[in-house]
Parts: sequence; C-alpha cells; structure tokens
Amino acid sequence: MAAPRVLRLHQDDNVVVAVDAVQPGAAAAGVNALERIPKGHKLAAAGIAQGQPIRKFGQVIGFAGRDIPAGAWVHEHNVVLQEFERDYAFATDAQPDQTLRPDEAPAFFEGFRRPGGRAGTRNYVGILSSVNCSATIVDFIADEIARSGVLADYPNIDGVIPLHHGTGCGMAGAGEGFDLLTRTLWGYASHPNLAAVLVVGLGCEVLQIARFKQSYGIAEGAQFQSLTIQESGGTRRSVAAGVAKLRDMLPAADSCRRTAVPASELKLALQCGGSDGYSGLTANPALGAAVDMLVRQGGTAILSETPEIFGAEHLLTRRAESRDVGQKIVDIIAWWKAYAARAGAELNNNPSPGNKAGGLTTILEKSLGAVAKAGSATLRGVYRYAERIDRSGLVYMDTPGYDPVAATGQVAGGANVLCFTTGRGSVYGCKPTPSIKLATNSDLYRRMEEDMDIDCGDILDGVTIEQKGREIFEAILRVASGERSKSERLGFGRNEFVPWQIGATM
Repeated sequence: MAAPRVLRLHQDDNVVVAVDAVQPGAAAAGVNALERIPKGHKLAAAGIAQGQPIRKFGQVIGFAGRDIPAGAWVHEHNVVLQEFERDYAFATDAQPDQTLRPDEAPAFFEGFRRPGGRAGTRNYVGILSSVNCSATIVDFIADEIARSGVLADYPNIDGVIPLHHGTGCGMAGAGEGFDLLTRTLWGYASHPNLAAVLVVGLGCEVLQIARFKQSYGIAEGAQFQSLTIQESGGTRRSVAAGVAKLRDMLPAADSCRRTAVPASELKLALQCGGSDGYSGLTANPALGAAVDMLVRQGGTAILSETPEIFGAEHLLTRRAESRDVGQKIVDIIAWWKAYAARAGAELNNNPSPGNKAGGLTTILEKSLGAVAKAGSATLRGVYRYAERIDRSGLVYMDTPGYDPVAATGQVAGGANVLCFTTGRGSVYGCKPTPSIKLATNSDLYRRMEEDMDIDCGDILDGVTIEQKGREIFEAILRVASGERSKSERLGFGRNEFVPWQIGATM
C-alpha cells in the first residue's frame, strides 16, 4: 500500500497536512502516526511542548494546549489561542506595479461600456427596494415581468432582477448605519452590470428616495426610475406602475452591445466560504496566481472579510504601498475587536463547525489560507464597506466574513466579476455580478459538479499553482464575456443582496 501523502508547507513548520487520510502506525513526514489523521487535517511532525507555538505556512496558527507528541493529530482538542506580538513591518515588501511578462499578451473580454467609462460584464435591469416594506412589491413586479414574456423582445438584456433587503427604516437617519446602507444602494443603482434601475419605496421610511436622489445627484430618465407604494395607491397600482416604468426602460437597456474591453476594466471580488484544510493549499493560492495575472493586466482584485484575515493582517501590512495604507488595516482590526466585544463575542470565534470538520483549527490558520487569494501584488488601497473602488491593483475592502454580506459590499464597490473558493461546498451565487466557484478538492468537485466551475484539487496530483491560476484567469475572461457560471445557470442571485446592518434597529 502506498504511503499516505502529506505536505509540509514551510521549512519552519512543525505540522504537516494530510493530503490522504493517515491511519494509525503509518509512516508520514518521518514519524509514525499515533492515531488516524483525517484528510486535510494536521499531523505533528515533531513533539510540541505545552505552550509552544504551532506553525503552518511558516506562521503561528496557535499554541499547544498540552504536550503534543510527534505523530499526533493536531486539532482543537490540543490547540489553544493566546495573544502574541506581530511585526507589521509596514510597506517593507511593497513592490512597483506589476507589468506584463514577455510571455503575456494584453487580455480582453467582451463587455458593456457604460456612460462615464466603466465596463460591465452583464446587462441586467434591476428593481431595488429602498426599505424592506417594499420588498414584496419588488418581487411582484419582477414576477409580473417574467410572466408577461416581454423580455423575449429584448434579447440583449440578461434579465430583470429583484434586489430587496431587510432594513431601510427603524434606524437613525444619519450616522454610520445610514451612510453604509445608502452607499450600498447607490453602488448597486449605479453598477456597470445594470443597464437600468427602478427603485421602489413605501413612502414613509427613514431612507427617503427623494433624499437619496438628491445626495447622489440622480436625475430620473432611461437609466433610473422610482416610485413609492403610498403615492402609487397601494399594492396592485404600484405593481402596474412599476411594470409600466420597466417597459419604458427596456428598449434603451436592450440597445447595449458587447464590445472588446481590456482586462484592466475588470474588478474581481475575492471570496471564500465553507473552507477546509485544502483551501490554503489549492484553490486560494491558485486564485492568488490568477489575481497576479489580472494585476499585471492593469485590473483590480478586491480582498475582503476582515474577521477572516484576522491573524494574517501582518502579511498585508508588509505589502502595503505605504505606512498609511498598512495602518488602515491595523485600525480596522482594532475596530472589529471592539465591535465584537460589544456583542459579547470574539474575533476568534471562527472557524465554523464545517471549517473545523474540514481540518481548520483556529482563525489564524483560516486567515493565513484566506490571504493566499490575494496573490503577491502590493496592496494599493483600503476601502470602507461598499465604497466605490477607484484604484487598480490589489485593494482591500472592510466587510464581515459572512459571504452574502461581504460580497454585497464588494459588488456595491464596483466588482463586475467574482471568484469564490470553497472546500465544504458553498452554493452561493450573486446578481448582478457572476460568481465563479472554485472547489478546493476533487471529492467536492465530483460530488457537487453542478455547482462547481473549476476543480482545484488536481493541484494535489501535480498540476502547478501557475497552471491552475491560468485556468482560472481564462475562465474569468470567458465569464466576463457572457459565458454563464454554474450558479447563474441554476438561477442564484435573487436573495443574495444582503447589506451589512451595522447600526441600531429601533
């Protein structure tokens, strides 16, 4: 029987990762396993005394909660977290902007040029609620358009999508929560993947449409319309009025055509969910290689999920283009610690039960693998949630780790395509931005092939990170040009618009 495969990820590591399940007594990494080590989990490659650091990726992922003998399974039963100093070394690893290598040609995709110059990868018409009180009306209008069959006359429109949320009232009319929500709504209302938007309100909510339009200088026309239920005369009249407004907007939206657009116009959202012990070995570093390719083309990649970079933030501060950019990351982490404490929680309440079953023991370990999605480019900017991304290269947006909320912020910031790595099997999809799913292991890909776009598990069988990164990059260009991702074919995206509710609900 062949010896089980294990990986030592850095010469300083005192644990190895089991690529295959390791049975008791089996030889691996120069030691004999004392117990069964599940796939994706960690085996002690040497004895680790109680209180000593446990190292993976060459970084501290936790500390031995008791003496761990060589060959033991290393997981939550014998690993603890404790505070330790990190060297932020601001901007010490910053490099000049990446440029195309001699073997790389300028890349293009077939996209939609919008007024103002931004480029979209889809041509949707959106129906956006200003408040949860109008959420059902938004659905009714979308359903009526679908039943009418009118979209058959407009083949260049990808669809009419309802986008509703759970807030908009019962909140302060000023301050952090209100600003965040209006910024998110504006990010969607002006998104380059939407040719036109209808905003529907109740009429008496805190987030008034008239104030919203005034704040962002919005004039109604072929790309933007609005109505309120109270002014329209109730449910049926509001649905009829909404359908009529959309019918008037469809011809202009249908007149949009795809044209060749340089890859520098792509803004790629980076997400991971349902992670496992393979995430930091396969899909995340492969996506990082694709990010490096995109950055060399002049494009933008958006790393997010602040609770899931906690413990790896020092890797980003070193790559920041300046101390000021790096300090923003440190300040965000401090804000999150206080935010979690107010709710009686801690940032290290991660990983989730599914993450742990997949081999991730601590938030530090999860974060170190998650940061691999960002490749090696210099960090060029740090943005608030849903803030418009106005720089090229690798940037960071402060978001929660919860995938729908995080992705909503990235899309509001302008992300026109999204890559999502998963090891346990997330079925997330997103509209108006297409989501490409990357499976970290081949077992998952085979089990959920209808949901997964790319199998990254073959990296464990000899495919290089660079080769898989190229495969991902080419898939990004195809999807940006109109090829539908698996989640799009399944119809995901109607319920995944989830703005971050950060303020008090009153």
